[in-house]
Amino acid sequence: MFDEDFRERFLATIEDPFKNGVHILFNEWWKFAPADVREAYDKVVTDNPDFEDFASGALYSEPLDLGELATLPDGSLGKTYHDWIIKNNLTASIALNYKALHDQHEATGGLDGMSPLMKAAVLRAYQTHDFQHVVTGYDDSSRGEIALQAFCLAQHQYPYFGMWIAVTTSRMTLVNPKMIVPMMDAITDGWQLGRATPNMQCIRWEELLDRPLEEVRSLVGLEMSSLALGFQEKRRLREVASSAHA
Repeated sequence: MFDEDFRERFLATIEDPFKNGVHILFNEWWKFAPADVREAYDKVVTDNPDFEDFASGALYSEPLDLGELATLPDGSLGKTYHDWIIKNNLTASIALNYKALHDQHEATGGLDGMSPLMKAAVLRAYQTHDFQHVVTGYDDSSRGEIALQAFCLAQHQYPYFGMWIAVTTSRMTLVNPKMIVPMMDAITDGWQLGRATPNMQCIRWEELLDRPLEEVRSLVGLEMSSLALGFQEKRRLREVASSAHA
C-alpha cells in the first residue's frame, strides 16, 4: 500500500515538520501514490461542478502588488491581507506569486505524478491560503494553522490538507501527548466550521479586495468560530498592552 521510500519521507516529516515540510511531502507523494488513488482524488474534483474553474486553472490570478494593497482602506480584505503578510514576515514574492515556485518545482521534477488537473488546483490553493487565514480568523500559531487545514479539508477532500492532519495527529500521539487536547480542539473547530460554511475554495478573493472584511465574511456565509474569536481577542489584548508600553 505504501511505497518504502515514501514511508521514510513521511516519518521524516513527522519527526521534524519544519525541516521536512508537509508541502514537500505532498509534492513527493504523487510519484509514489497508486494510480487508483490519484484517479480518486481527481474524481473528487471532476465530480463536483463547483470545482470546475478551480481545476481548469480559470481561477488563477496574476500576482498582486503589495504596494497597492497597502493603499486600500483599513479594515478591507485587501489591507488586512497586506498586514497579514507583513506581520508574519512572509516572503511577498512567494505569498503573492507562488506560480514562480510552482513552475520551478515542476521543471525540476518535483511535481512528477501529479495530474494537470491537480497541478491547477495546487496552484490556486496556495494562492488562496493566506486569504482564508484572514477571512476565517485562524492565526499563524500551530493551532490556527491546523484549524485552517481542517477547515479546508472539510470543504475540499484534498490530500494536502489531509496530510497536515495526519502529520499533526501522529506527532501529538507519538512525540508530544500534551498537544493532544489543544490540537484536537483546533482540528474539531476547523472541521465543524468548514462543514457549516458554504464552500469558499473557489472564491475569487482578488475581486473583493476593497470590501470591508466583515462584509466579505457575511457575503461568503462565514461566522467566526469560538477558537478564531479567541485568537482575535488575544491579538487585541497584545495590541493594547503594546500601546500602553509605547
